[in-house]
Formats: sequence, structure tokens, C-alpha cells
Amino acid sequence: MPAAHLEERGITVGIRDILNKEIILFDGAMGTMLQQNGLKLGQNPEILNFTSEDIIKNIYRDYIEAGSKVITLNTFGANELKLDGTGYSVEDVFKKAMEIAKEVKGKDIFVAADIGPIGQLLEPMGTLSFDRAYEIFKRQVIAAETYGADLILIETMTDLYEIKAAILAAKENTNLPVFCTMSFEADGRTFTGCTPASMAITLEGLGVDALGVNCSLGPNEILEIIKEIKEYTNIPLMVQPNAGLPSLSFGEISYDIGIDEYLEGIVKILDEGVSVIGGCCGTTPEYIKKIHSEIKYRQIVKRPEVKRNLICSPSKIVEIDHVRVIGERINPTGKKLFKEALRNDDLDYVLKQGIEQVEAGAEILDVNVGLPEINEAKWMRKAIVQLQGILDVPLQIDSTDREAVEAGLRYYNGKPILNSVNGEDEVLDSILPLVKKYGAAVVGLTLDKRGIPETAEERVKIAKKILNKALEYGIKKEDVFIDTLVLPVSSDGK
Repeated sequence: MPAAHLEERGITVGIRDILNKEIILFDGAMGTMLQQNGLKLGQNPEILNFTSEDIIKNIYRDYIEAGSKVITLNTFGANELKLDGTGYSVEDVFKKAMEIAKEVKGKDIFVAADIGPIGQLLEPMGTLSFDRAYEIFKRQVIAAETYGADLILIETMTDLYEIKAAILAAKENTNLPVFCTMSFEADGRTFTGCTPASMAITLEGLGVDALGVNCSLGPNEILEIIKEIKEYTNIPLMVQPNAGLPSLSFGEISYDIGIDEYLEGIVKILDEGVSVIGGCCGTTPEYIKKIHSEIKYRQIVKRPEVKRNLICSPSKIVEIDHVRVIGERINPTGKKLFKEALRNDDLDYVLKQGIEQVEAGAEILDVNVGLPEINEAKWMRKAIVQLQGILDVPLQIDSTDREAVEAGLRYYNGKPILNSVNGEDEVLDSILPLVKKYGAAVVGLTLDKRGIPETAEERVKIAKKILNKALEYGIKKEDVFIDTLVLPVSSDGK
């Protein structure tokens, strides 16, 4: 039954109920509207929730009257670092913003808790740790759910690592739908070098409800980025373009794309299968009203299904569509110097191994730091973060220790491979949930408690068991690679 009919019958409809059924219209720019209403340069926009409540209320109301199905709370910068010294807490801001929205929204309007970048670079590019970023976002998302938001919008991100921290905070601490957008430059990368493809692959793996692009560019420039993104994901796509480039004249900021030209670009974006649309910097209720008049007569354009075997770092994707070279020298097995390096906390030795393999042509690096006398989870995290700080190839996390596996998956930036699982039930039930949660690919070894079967038929049986179990956990078939453990004839003494 269509969502509108459910609403007429008094049945509660969530944003997920309509996500794949109709084009969802968000609002336009909050910042632009605040500037038009007197926001001064350097002034904290979120404080206006308390000092200028009527202005915020009228902005929400104007966007709703223009046709927005989703309005975005004035909470973009409401994190504990940016609010420090203002006299207001994260909870204060989210509560007040939601109270204002509830006064005007009506039962058929959704409210998105708006979460923007923290404002500091994460390690290894900056000094902010992943865990600290997670805690900052955790406080925001809990406030969003506590005070009644319908969904979380994580937007205007440029660092794939930062957006991963925000997504994990949302997924681990709330039950709200999560929509995510990143901002790209004219060269097709974010400020930190993330590609549209890497964003799409990683965010789909992390289980967001919608992903896409906002800010920075106008509709025509974003169109080319969306064309790339849709080649790598099946997730609903979201776009909120700027109204072109800003200019400052007599203290007033204006943008160079008018409403009609903007709509022409939006139509092209919708033709690519985008199903969540809205506006960013420079857009006003007039822009949203024009989009609404167009989408009233449109259905979502069906996109071709994507079935690809993909892994990535923020700046490089590797498609497993033919033989790929995996460097496996980051492994202490049988290596005295490597073991000494691990015992002595000599990270430079490990990094050198990685650099040499990439220079020799490795497309993926296997990372194994397992040694009984060290803290493998701690070492795995350190190795993953530092290797990604100097190399752009995707990594394969190699461990039999569950804590080390989770450390590798959690602190990896992108979509990795996990090496490995086998046919033992306890291994599958322990490790596959982590593969699903963190959106990784996984290698399945055709062995179980009895060892490696002698016949091909027995190995195929184990392979099918691994695949079926992965599918039960919601892991895509394309993300399961089977190693049939074909050994040299000489290795078994026959």
C-alpha cells in the first residue's frame, strides 16, 4: 500500500517505508536562509535556536510549504568542540531544535538530525583520533534519537574515515535510518582525496540507508560524480547541490545559478536514478518549490543492478575480476627479523615491508601481525592505520584472533578483505557478523575441524556451507572469495 494511503489511515510511516517508493524531497540551505535573516560572519548558527527561535521556525515552515518532505534541524555544527564556551550543550541544542521543528512539521513531515564534520582532521592526517571522533558523534546521535528525530543526516563530509566514525556511532547507538553525503571538488575527489567510487563501496558496506553528494558543486558538476557513484552501489542515491558558486558584493553572498537553470540540472540528476533530492548552499524555499513542482509527476528512475567484487582504500579501488597480486610479506611466520620487530614495537620495519611490496607490484597487502607474546589487536590497529597513512592500496586483514580481526576492520579506512574463515560453525558464527557489520569481503578456506578434505567434492561442500552462512548473515555473494587450498603434490608426501 502506498505511503500516502497508510498515512490517511493513521498508520505510522517511517522514512524507510517510502525510500524506494517515491522521490523524497529534502529542504534547501539552512545557512543561506540564516544569512538572509541576519546571521553574522563567525556567529554560531546553532545558538540562534535559542536567541532567534521564530526565525528558525519560519525557515522550517517555509521549506515545508515549498514541498519538503524532510526538514533538516539546525544542528549541523552542534558538536561538543564547536559548542565549547557557548554555554549550551549538545543535548541543549538538539532538544531545542527538535522542539521548534515539532511546532511546525505536521504528521507527514520527517525531521533529519543534521550532523556535519567535527572541524578537525583525523589521524594520521591530523591529531584527532578515530575513537575521539566516534565519541563526539555518539553524543550527537544519541541526542538526535532521544529528542525525536526521524533520521540522521551525516553531510558535507570530506574524510571517509570521519564519516565511518559517524556511521558507526549512529548504527551502534541508535535505531535511526542513516543518510550520508560527501562533498567533492571539481576534480572528482574530496579535500582528503576520497573518490566517489570508494565512498559508495565503503558506505554501502557499512549499511547506510542512502548515500550521495552535497555542497561544493552545482547540479551539472555533481551529475558526473553521480554517474560514477551509481556504477558501484545499489543503495538509494541522495543529492543536494549548491546553487553554483558564491560571490560577495556589498556584504551580501549570492550564487550564480538561478532557479530555472538549477531545476534543469536537478532533472538530469533524477534521470540517473537519484531518489532523494534537495538543495545546499544558495538554495531557498523558491528552489525547493520548483523542484517539488517537477517531482510531483515523476517516478524513481530504475537503476541497473550492480554486482561487482570490489574492495577499496579511500583513493583506490580494486575489482577482483581477474588474478590480483597480494603481497604477503607482512607476516611473522618463519621470519626471525619480523618477530623481533613486533616484540620491539618496530613499526618502521612493517611499513618498509609494505612499501617494498607495493613498489614490486602488489595490488593488495595482506597484514598479519600474529605473535603469541604480543597484543595482536593493538598491533593490528597500529599497523592498519599507519600503512594506510603512507600507501593507497587496499589491505587484507589476516588473523585468527577475533579481537585482532575486529580491530583491523574497525580502524580500516575503506573496504578491506578479511583473511579468513573456514567451515567450522564456531568460526563462522564468530567472524561473519563482524564481516557484515564493517562491510568487508571475506576469504573462505575449504577446511574444517577434520582438516583439509582430500576430495574436490568435500571441499565444494565446505565452500557452499561458508557461502550459505555468509548469505544468512546478509553478506553479498560478491563479497565471498573461496580458497580451495590447492597444495603442491610434494607438500603431502605423496
